[in-house]
Amino acid sequence: MSQPYQIIAVDFDGTLCYSNWTDLGEPNRPLIEYLKQMRASGNKLILCRAGDALEKAVSWCREHQLEFDAINDNLPEIVEMYGNNSRKITCDYYIDDKAVLPAMVNG
Repeated sequence: MSQPYQIIAVDFDGTLCYSNWTDLGEPNRPLIEYLKQMRASGNKLILCRAGDALEKAVSWCREHQLEFDAINDNLPEIVEMYGNNSRKITCDYYIDDKAVLPAMVNG
């Protein structure tokens, strides 16, 4: 079963915000604008950041007019579709400054 939208999970530190855990820094404006456009097009966004610094990150994103459909959790429709809430976030894309692809995928 496929959904009519894409789910995009995005990391905060070093990705949305040029900072190290738990600091707040300068916004990655091109990424923020891209995510706003994706959400305006009907896609779903999930913010990934844990711990005590989470509320600061959520507030920081709101200050930059960036809202999320879920925070550190799966979308309700995904939980319903699978009948449980896996600890692993289900998404079509994960945007993270630490992301790598194995050499065999890169060709």
